[in-house]
Amino acid sequence: MTDRYAVIGNPVSHSQSPFIHNEFANATGQTLQYEKLFADLGKFDEVVSAFAAAGGKGLNVTLPFKGDAFRFADEVSDNARLAEAVNTLSFRDGKVYGDNTDGVGLVRDIVENLDVPMAGQRVLLLGAGGAVRGVLPSILAEKPASVTIANRTVIKADALAHQFRELGTIVACGYEALAGQQFDIVINGTSTSLSGELPPVPAGIFSGRSLAYDMVYSRGLTPFLRRAQSEHAGMLADGLGMLVEQAAESFRIWRGVQPDTRKVTNMLREVLA
Repeated sequence: MTDRYAVIGNPVSHSQSPFIHNEFANATGQTLQYEKLFADLGKFDEVVSAFAAAGGKGLNVTLPFKGDAFRFADEVSDNARLAEAVNTLSFRDGKVYGDNTDGVGLVRDIVENLDVPMAGQRVLLLGAGGAVRGVLPSILAEKPASVTIANRTVIKADALAHQFRELGTIVACGYEALAGQQFDIVINGTSTSLSGELPPVPAGIFSGRSLAYDMVYSRGLTPFLRRAQSEHAGMLADGLGMLVEQAAESFRIWRGVQPDTRKVTNMLREVLA
């Protein structure tokens, strides 16, 4: 029987995961079936249990279920434990294993695909929600000079900085406190781009050598990237590469094979053009 995988979410119809994983499978000679799995709110455990009982091998987990997946797993990786969220479930030997590949995907896209080192750099993260929590462990593992978390509600940024303080140098602040500072890498981890808005950052945080990175991907530049472009940031990138790289890490966990990502990213970029 063909090994079954799926992405579970609500909504899930927009997901590019089936395309990505089927391309990975074709390129690596793997035989698998990958589908979309919708779950009503409050029904996550029921839907996942049924999928596993029917022989499912693994699930990618998207919003709003990453916290549910974290609680559902019998064992979780260090990244998932620190993030308190799971985006990759594996079913084997009667157990459920949870991992979080978002941080790995982000770092690989920045360091390997964009050729921007994070070690020794001043990194600014905008937002203090689940997206930022999920990538912080992997960013800190790269040993940046400093990480600043800026958020509307400073207490949330403080809580994250406190939780991860043993992994590196982290500063928490409100957006207004960024005035007069510049950063080497600025990552938008808020959802503002999804609604056509901007995080309220002061002018001047970008330099001519800064990377402006939006974890959201879209056709054309997001509002955050347009702002960075207007302030002459040195490099602009959206989250499409991160999407493909985190999927590649899930594929490696499930199949033991590391797929090449560049072709798939380029194909998706053409679809979005």
